[in-house]
Amino acid sequence: MLLPFVWMISTSLKSPSEVMAMPPVWIPSEWQWENYQTASEVAPFGRYFINSIIVTILSTIGELLTTILAAYAFSKINFYGKGIVFAVLLGTMMVPGEVLLIPNFVTVSNLGWLDSYEALIIPWIASIFSIFLLRQYFFSVPTELSYAAKVDGCSDFKFLWYVMVPLAKPALITIGLLKVIGSWNAFLWPLIVTNSQELRTLPVGLSAFTTEAGIKYELLMAASTMVILPMLILFFIMQKYIISGVARTGIKG
Repeated sequence: MLLPFVWMISTSLKSPSEVMAMPPVWIPSEWQWENYQTASEVAPFGRYFINSIIVTILSTIGELLTTILAAYAFSKINFYGKGIVFAVLLGTMMVPGEVLLIPNFVTVSNLGWLDSYEALIIPWIASIFSIFLLRQYFFSVPTELSYAAKVDGCSDFKFLWYVMVPLAKPALITIGLLKVIGSWNAFLWPLIVTNSQELRTLPVGLSAFTTEAGIKYELLMAASTMVILPMLILFFIMQKYIISGVARTGIKG
């Protein structure tokens, strides 16, 4: 599992001759640290970095809001056809994302959102998987707690934000981290809906190292290391919350 990351870092510090050497060179004879500076100058990675942060933060906030509201409705509120609606939503998880690319692109195009932040953010502010995950966590909260809150005059909305959300913090952290990692690494959709450099994200910006003359692997690996490093650090710091959040979603009261 770690071998691709080791190879990526090793290649990012090689000279062009060592990149293509056979047999492969694992440890560069001279570490080419200037590859990182050169890679940062090939494309406006500062702008790409800002775009990735904006898209990641806003899409994560949007998904958390929609997930909280939908999960509470499907777990604690009784309404006609709740089971059928939820089953249909779960069924959409079996549809491959690639199948939805064309209809989603047509929808975004008709709305006039091509090459805009709206196209990068709004289609991804809801996730059936996240709703399912949080719904299972909400089931672990005893229903009697909501009854007691209503007796004290607490509305469903207040009960959700002041009781359920604090109790579900581990699950929300898990959902947020998974969304951050997925949004940060997204490539295909930003590539399709953006045309200008001003709106490209970091994964799309890596295509700048692929030209008709070939691929500059040492610069591509240096840029890839800079793109992946923030998410690796975030994951290693927060992985205990991901594990605890996923583990506790299977507990029902």
